[in-house]
Amino acid sequence: MPPVVPFGRPTVRVGITGLARAGKTAMLTSLAANLLAMSAGLPALPSLSKRLQGRSVRVSVASAGAADMPRFDYPAHLAALAADPPHWPARTNAISLLAFDVEISRAGLAAALPPTAFRLELVDYPGEWLLDLPMLDQDFSTWSAATLKRLETIDIAASFFGFTSGLPARAGADETLASTGHELYRTMLGRLRDERGLALLQPGRFLMPPPGPTPPWMRFFPMTGRNPLVSLLSDRFDRYRDAARRELGGPGFGRIDRLVVLADVLGALHAGPAAFADAAAALEAAASALRWSGTALPAWLARLVPALGGIRRVAFAAGKSDHVAERQRANLKSLVAGLTQTGARGPTAAFALASVRCTEDIVWQLEGHPVSAVRGRVIGADRLARSYPGEVPSDPPDASFWTHPFLSLPDFEPVRLPLGGRGGVPHIRLDDLLVFLLEDLLP
Repeated sequence: MPPVVPFGRPTVRVGITGLARAGKTAMLTSLAANLLAMSAGLPALPSLSKRLQGRSVRVSVASAGAADMPRFDYPAHLAALAADPPHWPARTNAISLLAFDVEISRAGLAAALPPTAFRLELVDYPGEWLLDLPMLDQDFSTWSAATLKRLETIDIAASFFGFTSGLPARAGADETLASTGHELYRTMLGRLRDERGLALLQPGRFLMPPPGPTPPWMRFFPMTGRNPLVSLLSDRFDRYRDAARRELGGPGFGRIDRLVVLADVLGALHAGPAAFADAAAALEAAASALRWSGTALPAWLARLVPALGGIRRVAFAAGKSDHVAERQRANLKSLVAGLTQTGARGPTAAFALASVRCTEDIVWQLEGHPVSAVRGRVIGADRLARSYPGEVPSDPPDASFWTHPFLSLPDFEPVRLPLGGRGGVPHIRLDDLLVFLLEDLLP
């Protein structure tokens, strides 16, 4: 029988978001598989087991009920990881939810009482949308000037800048001009993400639109000056911000009270100084927008929805930490912490983790010197490959770091899952992340 909870079963909603290719889908899948494996008595989350000091845990997937939010397709994503050969689950492109009912037994004199019970909801929240948060405190002119300055030296942006520079000084509020500029700008954002690995690309909903028809006010682009076309674009920008505010106060983001922000920091180091600076700016922008006071809500959101409890805990995590050896993961964690100083009153933490482990640590003789390296199977290969990408800096790197570029980061396939996934998913520090997120709920 389910336990009797005197005042109802409380709900904890954890948002999982992140920059492009950070590994949100893998994280949600691994969290689900490991929670269920732990419930079956398997040692899938040792730090959480240690924290509970022998208390039993029961975890079951909660019914979707009559919820409006689409469900995260956990079985399909786990099947990808459990395949032979294993492969990475498909990238998600919309908000979705996966919920669990959790029961934790009590110990000592309280052992006869009903278990501690709560519903744990994991929300797959698009990272592109998170990066719209800083826009909410900007007007169109400020946002346009900053965006154009950031993009003006990038060759991929040449077609867009060619279009804007050819516009007449007194350009009218013409729908053809607005639509043409919007399409050029949106295409440019997609290429910057896919070809250059950039992350600070706004508006995020241009890259991942919400479901449904695209409203006319979505068709704008950054532009400076004073003319009827700029006025039209500015009006649409304001409508976009209003829609983003409503969504952030709605049932998706508005009810989130724990947040995980993922980033592929190693990939940014490998891509070079421009990509790293972009990733650092994106993380800083997200961290700044999530500053809280009192109820933990950003000031504008606290005014909008004062009844909400707010985001109480935020974790910033560098994924794919198994691409470097254990000796370097402390540096990776320190680097993330330095990039995400929030000045927040509530708990925050930085992590270097791997939601789905791909490698094992080895010592490799490289040019006659032993180095701490990793070994895994590259996607499509029939043999294991060794990798030593270089040293991870513990602080944002200075110019001297880039004189010795970060070496290749192979595309490793996931390790084989024990018991076809029923035994959980091998990981690094995912259990530490769970302990931090749920610390105040654990008996």
